[in-house]
Amino acid sequence: MASDLAGRVIRQLASFCASLILTFIGLTAVTFFIGRLTKIDPVLAVVGDKASKEVYEQAYQALGLDKPLIVQYVLYLKRVLSGDFGMSVLTSQPVLSDLVRVFPATFELATLAIIIGVAVGIPAGVLAGARKGRWPDHVVRVAGLFGYSVPVFWLGLVGLFFFYGKLGWVSGTGRLDVFYDDIVTTRTGIILIDSALEGEWDIFRNAFSHLILPATILGYFSLAYIARMTRSFMIAQLSQEYVTAARVKGRSYWGAVWGHAFPNILVPLITVIGLSYASLLEGAVLTETVFAWPGLGLYITRALFNGDMNAVLGGTILVGLVFIGINLLSDLLYKVFDPRLRGA
Repeated sequence: MASDLAGRVIRQLASFCASLILTFIGLTAVTFFIGRLTKIDPVLAVVGDKASKEVYEQAYQALGLDKPLIVQYVLYLKRVLSGDFGMSVLTSQPVLSDLVRVFPATFELATLAIIIGVAVGIPAGVLAGARKGRWPDHVVRVAGLFGYSVPVFWLGLVGLFFFYGKLGWVSGTGRLDVFYDDIVTTRTGIILIDSALEGEWDIFRNAFSHLILPATILGYFSLAYIARMTRSFMIAQLSQEYVTAARVKGRSYWGAVWGHAFPNILVPLITVIGLSYASLLEGAVLTETVFAWPGLGLYITRALFNGDMNAVLGGTILVGLVFIGINLLSDLLYKVFDPRLRGA
């Protein structure tokens, strides 16, 4: 019995490692070859468009662009595995250092946004599903449709105009007012945590005031998706016989909704929340641009406009690794919430 369990664990571990390796190779390969097929010349990004032909040729060879594409990819993969994503032309810093610097800002923004999306979207979806065809359902559906239809950059600009420009309820663009820059020691890169650790509550409040508007706007788009999917899952479960049986046995309607139907939608909800979170971590480009939020999306956008392909490739690989990590976390959570998978 113990040998069977050990064998199953070894097979699962081998399958997991093989899947992880193949996914990583596929991710880096697709990212690399797409980067090489773009019309952006990485040599010009380094030497400039006024460089002589001799300088251009030297840089061309130094970057390894004279080698076959497959050889270039193998060399690039070796560097990536050693943590070397190259130098950024835009910042003159190692790309890995830039990613370590900008990713916490995106993580902070996306995390608060997904908290808002989950905290509001799930109850709203449950309410809409439980009251299908009634006014709560119509309100949630219209709010979700609005969230899908309105461009995020437009909503960001409108939010800045009213809540910052007119009402003064929140702070403007950026992560902090200039007055508070470089006061808090960077430990995690997340200003809310770093300022709280040092007891700098003025900085904490200022950082939260900058964060709440872009996080709410991103959270609203996440909320729309989560609420719609929760509603669909709930409607499907409420039509099942076990809910009717619970009601016949004397369970209240809302007791059946939350005590019987809701636990059965947790597993598919994990996928929905995971995908939403991953999308927020990599898809906040427009929001970060509107709010001048110094995160990963803004970094990749600026790198792309400046032909900084090392930065673009490094950022894209990081985004892919985030998706891989969240998918793995979702698989683990499946086994926590679904007893049928615990022995699989």
